[in-house]
Amino acid sequence: MAFSTKLPLVLLLSSLFIHASLAELVCEELPKDVCAFSIASSGKRCLLETSNEEDGSVEYQCRTSEVVVERMADYIETDQCVKACGVDRNSVGISSDALLETQFTTKLCSPACYQKCTNIVDLYYNLAAGEGVFLPDLL
Repeated sequence: MAFSTKLPLVLLLSSLFIHASLAELVCEELPKDVCAFSIASSGKRCLLETSNEEDGSVEYQCRTSEVVVERMADYIETDQCVKACGVDRNSVGISSDALLETQFTTKLCSPACYQKCTNIVDLYYNLAAGEGVFLPDLL
């Protein structure tokens, strides 16, 4: 086989190795148990969604949202922060209703969360701001 016929194969393999070496974080490639509270290489938040299958079952999928996080990318939230902040990685979507629960806001504003888990705090800070509320005022 001549080199010119091997060139497309060489280029394809090279692009795969470059992609793997860059270790790009793509939401759609994340398993569902680390999807929520992760941020893709693009700086966009990952979110867990459901889809109904033909057999009636529900499948979870990790998707890229349109929400861009300033100054943060390639990030998967730690289990310590998930626990400290009282959030659930298996929750689908996010709602400001959680901010009305005193137990949740107490954990979110605790030093273990508020001072060490900037990703989660930023998410809920912006959610509260969207509702016209300053997060620390919820306590």
